[in-house]
Amino acid sequence: MDVHWEEFGWERLAPGVGRRRLPGWDATVGLVAGEDGVLLFDTGSSVREGALLRAGVEALLGGRRVTHVALSHPHFDHVLGTAAFAGAEVYGAVGLAELPGIDRALYEDAVREGLDPAEAAEAADLLMLPAHPVSGQLTLELGGRQALLANIGPGHTAHDLALLVPGSPEVVFCGDLVEESGDPQAGPDAIPGRWPAALDRLLTLGGPDALYVPGHGAAVDAAFVRAQRATLAARFDTA
Repeated sequence: MDVHWEEFGWERLAPGVGRRRLPGWDATVGLVAGEDGVLLFDTGSSVREGALLRAGVEALLGGRRVTHVALSHPHFDHVLGTAAFAGAEVYGAVGLAELPGIDRALYEDAVREGLDPAEAAEAADLLMLPAHPVSGQLTLELGGRQALLANIGPGHTAHDLALLVPGSPEVVFCGDLVEESGDPQAGPDAIPGRWPAALDRLLTLGGPDALYVPGHGAAVDAAFVRAQRATLAARFDTA
């Protein structure tokens, strides 16, 4: 299963676990491959980008398809590729699928950030919302490998989902609760006063020795997450 991930454009993080940093907005997509199932964490910024990811996964895994998709939070650069994964089971934080006007909001945000309007419109029209809401924690059995989805937020948004993959090392996909390539972005849908507490929960989930994978940027350690938590607490004047 662990062929040369880098030859296929993926960064291997642990056995059966990797990620890809996408061009444009430097969003991270995570991949967890078990014997029976394949989980993708986030799907890119458009149906076209999602299709490229799908082809990349299948090339890496000898034709195996993505069976599960988990969405870290409802921002265009993380979710608008989901329609490329027809047939996959889609998971997200509870309440995400019921957000009013989410398709229009994602379209407008994508165009404002520079995505081609036609691509944004296609992705919004075909938007696949989570059919499996996650409240608390949910473990997916992928066959010889587990993936634990955790509703960690609110913080960066009201619907922040993290992914823990047990192993050596343990790997935590953080979504945009953690960012390494720039300062954490707090848009109009952020819950700043509760963001530091979300990072406390994230650190409890992964522990001191885990590898933490931000939504944007290079993988980091627990010390980086603790430092970013302190920065956010000072920035938003919260404990």
